[in-house]
Amino acid sequence: MQLRYSFRLYPNGPQRSALARAFGCARVVYNDALRARESARAAGEAFPKAGELSKLLITEAKKTEERAWLGEVSAVVLQQSLRDCDTAYRNFFDGLTGKRPRTGAPRFKSRKDNRQAVRFTANARWKITTGGDLSLPKIGDVRVKWSRSLPSVPSTVTVVKDADGRYFASFVVGTGTDETLPVTDNVVGIDLGLAHFAILSDGAKIDSPRFLRRAEKKLKREQQRLARKAGGSNNRAKARIKVARAHARVADTRREFHHQLSTRIIRENQAVAVEDLAVKGLARTRLAKSVHDAGWSAFVTMLEYKAVRYGRTFHRIGRFEPTSQVCCVCGVKDGPKPLHVRFWACGACGAVLDRDINAAVNVAKAAGLAVSACRARVSRALVPARRGEAGTHRDGQPTVVGIPGL
Repeated sequence: MQLRYSFRLYPNGPQRSALARAFGCARVVYNDALRARESARAAGEAFPKAGELSKLLITEAKKTEERAWLGEVSAVVLQQSLRDCDTAYRNFFDGLTGKRPRTGAPRFKSRKDNRQAVRFTANARWKITTGGDLSLPKIGDVRVKWSRSLPSVPSTVTVVKDADGRYFASFVVGTGTDETLPVTDNVVGIDLGLAHFAILSDGAKIDSPRFLRRAEKKLKREQQRLARKAGGSNNRAKARIKVARAHARVADTRREFHHQLSTRIIRENQAVAVEDLAVKGLARTRLAKSVHDAGWSAFVTMLEYKAVRYGRTFHRIGRFEPTSQVCCVCGVKDGPKPLHVRFWACGACGAVLDRDINAAVNVAKAAGLAVSACRARVSRALVPARRGEAGTHRDGQPTVVGIPGL
């Protein structure tokens, strides 16, 4: 499988100018291709092919006075921008036909977009120098902070500038079969929530870090300062970067938490089962901020690709499975319960169950995993005693039938 490895870049002044030039040229070529296709659609003509656009918008455009500056950047960057336009249209039409989730129509890019990116393939002859720098054509040797080694030779590299002005190099690498982990007998079902981020079928509960909630005070302060700055001023640009950095810090810590937890679960268990949650529906409720802060979809995606990478089994059960209504001890459906009920007693077998752990066990059982329900049972429900079993002496001392005074 193919994975992306991202590393922080530290370009100097001239290199930042060269990257800005590359971002701008790629954006112009993308917009020109989009404009050419929209003009053809409005005229009722067939879309121009990629080869025609490449010749018209890159090769011929470099010879004109208005687009002569396209020759200042690598031609591979411009070609990849055309390919991105083709991919955007393909995804849009596949969404209309139901082959993939529906996406919006391709839109024009702006220099004010929060994210700018250019992609270099092997044809661009980029390389990693012996000193550890990233050598990019017509940009130079950019310093990279390597946090880990690449598992194989990367095929492409994408240079990204995010909203707070940081630069990253994203490498696409292929992984081998030597990463398969040793087989274990442990299996686990996971119930995702808000009070606890994840509840495992073995009884473990992982607290929800609530990164956005904890950073709300600082975010509010920085956003208030941004609102007071004059539009178009340098102070407003500086304040905008501070707001972007505060949001990026929240996103980075959340992503790190997801990676650490998903890696630990995959390493410790041979099979993992989760429930397919309707995140879009929950995001329309009063719990929207907490749902987005949890980041369930990103966490489940990490579990899925890491299971494939390390030779584990991943199961995703349907969202309409009544995991919170079925007793995991006897299997009797006891009906829906309000959210404030965290413990409930089964009317059939009398077991008092933890709502979340019971749901996690049922998630694993719905996926066909052999898990024990003993951890979901808290205790037996209180049953009224028989009339002849227990009573009270006239002096108030408790007694058991057959053993006076005991």
